[in-house]
Amino acid sequence: MKLLRYGNPGAERPGLLDAEGAVRDLSGHVADIDGSALDPATLDRLRALDPANLPLVAAPGRLGACVAKVGKFVCIGLNYSDHAAETGATVPPEPVAFMKATSSICGPNDPVIQPRGSTKLDWEVELAFVVGSPVSYADEDTARAAIAGYFVCNDVSERAFQLERQGQWMKGKGCDSFGPIGPWLVTADEVGDPGQLVMWLDVNGTRYQDGSTRTMVYQPAFVLSYMSQFMSFQPGDVITTGTPAGVGLGLTPPKFLQPGDVIELGIEKLGTQRQVVVPAP
Repeated sequence: MKLLRYGNPGAERPGLLDAEGAVRDLSGHVADIDGSALDPATLDRLRALDPANLPLVAAPGRLGACVAKVGKFVCIGLNYSDHAAETGATVPPEPVAFMKATSSICGPNDPVIQPRGSTKLDWEVELAFVVGSPVSYADEDTARAAIAGYFVCNDVSERAFQLERQGQWMKGKGCDSFGPIGPWLVTADEVGDPGQLVMWLDVNGTRYQDGSTRTMVYQPAFVLSYMSQFMSFQPGDVITTGTPAGVGLGLTPPKFLQPGDVIELGIEKLGTQRQVVVPAP
């Protein structure tokens, strides 16, 4: 099942993508695609619906972030062996975690805003997932069962803010528009093994990231189990799991985004995103 949100910012409606690629309206069944709609019982109820009986959205227009009202936006860094190597880092013995501001979350095709003072704007295609059941001190099997679904995330990063401005990484990770998620949330049962997905990212038509979740060091169920030892998770919380090689920082010479650049990215089974970089107002 592919769940989505469509409409203007702040006025998105819940929807479902049917087998023919058409959007069907779900607002008669759930108020939004948020934590309250992602528990196992509600997902089972939505799965039982016949999409042909749902209102067809002839012109859905803009797609919003595929999850609304995200409580926590947790990120895992250096989680691909090839990406760690390209940045000169070693694979950490435990997952490296940081937070992105929930205000960075935006639609999958919304513009990426280059912040004022930015000189090293970078890209990262990532597999993200959303929690559907409360999780605390969970073992790996419990954590796996608590994952409601998966989606594409572009972990947009400002490397000068992240690495040169002192303190934690969050300065370069949480700017407005730095968290495009979607185009849709694909439920875990439809994804199958999240460790076998091809992923890619192009800038202006040139492929820079051409990888797979097979090189992920810590897989999603382990990540959620591990992180639940430090904090509880509630339905609607999002975790994004790191990026393969090919980020701008790791190129020789490094390459960074400029206004007008077009970023296109996708993950097998999860759809694609497209963003244009624009300057901050």
